[in-house]
Amino acid sequence: MQAKYSWMFVTAALFLACDAPDEQREATVVAAPETEEELLDACTLHEDDNACAGLDSLGAAGLSHRCGSTPSLDKISAMEADYLGRFAISPDISFAPRVVPTYIHIIKDSQGNGGVTTQQINDQINVLNAAYASSGVSFSLVGTDTTVNNAWYTMGMGTAAESQAKSTLRKGGKGDLNIYFANLGGGLLGWATFPSDYNKSPLMDGVVILNSSVPGGTAAPYNLGDTATHEVGHWAGLYHTFQGGCAKNASSGGDLVSDTPAEKSAAFGCPVGRDSCANIAGQDPIYNFMDYTDDSCMNTFSAGQTARMNGQLMTYR
Repeated sequence: MQAKYSWMFVTAALFLACDAPDEQREATVVAAPETEEELLDACTLHEDDNACAGLDSLGAAGLSHRCGSTPSLDKISAMEADYLGRFAISPDISFAPRVVPTYIHIIKDSQGNGGVTTQQINDQINVLNAAYASSGVSFSLVGTDTTVNNAWYTMGMGTAAESQAKSTLRKGGKGDLNIYFANLGGGLLGWATFPSDYNKSPLMDGVVILNSSVPGGTAAPYNLGDTATHEVGHWAGLYHTFQGGCAKNASSGGDLVSDTPAEKSAAFGCPVGRDSCANIAGQDPIYNFMDYTDDSCMNTFSAGQTARMNGQLMTYR
């Protein structure tokens, strides 16, 4: 375990756990550990190998949380109601080739930190195109710009810095993808807006990515470019594969995709054979781009996810 996880915190966690009834401890930790503190609890108190792997992967990359795109159940309900209402009027899931104009915004600090090379940008676009090829979606790089701004360089999700950066830099319309690379605050690899968010906040639309997660970056094991693949999945309307845990179903729970098996919590590393919802058919979708596994483990979008993306893109973008 990384040295950064201090024994002081572990001792406090153990004290609180021993003082609580068993059922409370179970509810606290087993729900769906994602953040550094939740993973630490699951790893140390419940000897959860996957949580320990998550600590190792996040710690190696200097992170505390994989993805900020975790909408509440209320927000998901609102987004789905809006989507179904619009889709009922124009029920089109076209798999015809769709090219997404893509703008890259590189944000650096005044010391010159945060640079992303032209080769890395081209490699990132290639990674996206390879990942989305089976869905009929491709990404065409329209423009790249570089901005020096110390506040924007360490922007956090939902902050004034994020709003200012996007309001200033965003280009194109609802069908254009804007990707912002910076040294993100909050220990995050990235976050994204969802398709139905555009009508309310068009200037906030887009994907924000940790600059060191680009292909060849330093955020190993998240440095092959699939943080962008994952976050663009949200931008195209997908939820996490573990959304809803073991309670997911095809029509009203989970990620709303029927062919991604239920998953109790995010998978880290590459835990082959993991089956966290043992009473539900199918092993965990650890190779899916919308899980939390290492970049080297991710390689798949399901047919259901492809259909959902195309429906969302046709409806909103």
